[in-house]
Amino acid sequence: MPTTNVFCVGELLIDFVGENQGSDLSKAVQFTKKAGGAPANVACAVSKLGGKSIYIGCVGNDPFGDFLIDILKDNNVDVSLTQRSDTFTTLAFVSIADDGERDFVFSRGADKELTYDSSIKKAMKGNVVHFGSATALLGGSLEESYSHFLFDALCCDVFVSFDPNYRYHLWKDDEETFVKKCMPYIEKSHLCKFSEEEALLLSGEDSIEKACVTLHKIGAKLITITLGKKGTYVSTEKKQATIPSIIVEPVDTTGAGDAFIGSLLYQISALNNFKRIFNEPELLFKMVEQANKVGAITTTKFGAIAALPTSEELTNF
Repeated sequence: MPTTNVFCVGELLIDFVGENQGSDLSKAVQFTKKAGGAPANVACAVSKLGGKSIYIGCVGNDPFGDFLIDILKDNNVDVSLTQRSDTFTTLAFVSIADDGERDFVFSRGADKELTYDSSIKKAMKGNVVHFGSATALLGGSLEESYSHFLFDALCCDVFVSFDPNYRYHLWKDDEETFVKKCMPYIEKSHLCKFSEEEALLLSGEDSIEKACVTLHKIGAKLITITLGKKGTYVSTEKKQATIPSIIVEPVDTTGAGDAFIGSLLYQISALNNFKRIFNEPELLFKMVEQANKVGAITTTKFGAIAALPTSEELTNF
């Protein structure tokens, strides 16, 4: 088991999922309650694979908040830094099409109430910190805390990971602000994980190859761009490659990207020296191959956290 901790900062929320009802939320009539939120998904992915993860975020003092905390505990995630608020727990309503693709509507609540805790800086030292929140750049106390935690991570010997988790419905009228707010995280992170849409949006380029050149110039050292069934494009400043995906029959793509980055961070946390992957592209490519498998397995079941594989399930896949 890795001795390095993976800190995951951002939202933890309830996904109300309309399964097998098409991709149009207006027509969905039955919803299943599931735990969600990208950073929490990543934390669970790490712990289910055998790593040590710590979740930093905020949920409400309500039954939904209790449910979410219990889910993290059940998945061996450390919740000692998780905060509670009198604001109601954040909700997301999700519809799923026949091909597993999703549509989202958010009802934002307690996630935005996360307050900065300066004592966490000492705990972060020498570990991995993942910034992967879909809501962290929308204002509120969470955005301010997010920025503080990035600064703390940069002041310590920390491996920093960033996933912008762009959601069209949250930024459809202000994409320019989204891009601007992402820049400090791209500039300072060791590893950036993007979808193809995010890479093109944030770089302003028209191909992923050009996008990586631009994003490297901004500061990103290692870049992964998930391409669904086409695989993952991986770029270092020295070498690039497309790592093929694992062929499965998807039923729900929710959490696949989180499973991917969770697996990658788990593997990085197991290294004795983070700097190895900057100098050994082939090592990173091998890690991405494994992460692709974890992401693919996650799409074969409904829900995000429930679908994440354990190390045993990964081995037996």
